[in-house]
Amino acid sequence: MKRMIIFCMLSFCSTVVLTAASPRTVKYRQIHQKILQLETMVKEKDAELLHTPENPVEGCLYTAVTCFKKGIQKLQPVSSQENEKFTKAIRIVSKFTYRDPGEQCESTCESYEKKTPKEFLKAFANLMQ
Repeated sequence: MKRMIIFCMLSFCSTVVLTAASPRTVKYRQIHQKILQLETMVKEKDAELLHTPENPVEGCLYTAVTCFKKGIQKLQPVSSQENEKFTKAIRIVSKFTYRDPGEQCESTCESYEKKTPKEFLKAFANLMQ
């Protein structure tokens, strides 16, 4: 009987561990949600157009992430009332890191087309997925 209970407990614990999301996945989900929140809070009129990487090739992911991190810092909130939430979301998204694989990428941030802040954020959200 004891063996059966121990076996059941061990099975349950291993199932819980296997179904739990990894910390990295949870972090990426949180960043993705913050990007989506920023889309509703970002200033669109009279805003600076930002270099927007779309569909970067595998070797250029680090460059694309770097471009997005630089662009995030240039975003502005629609109203001063949302400034605190906006700043917190920017801080969380800015913590996103991507390890440099050491591959040489031909494109630079400036080689990407400039787009509106909302299009910029949509492209960033797509990259995160």
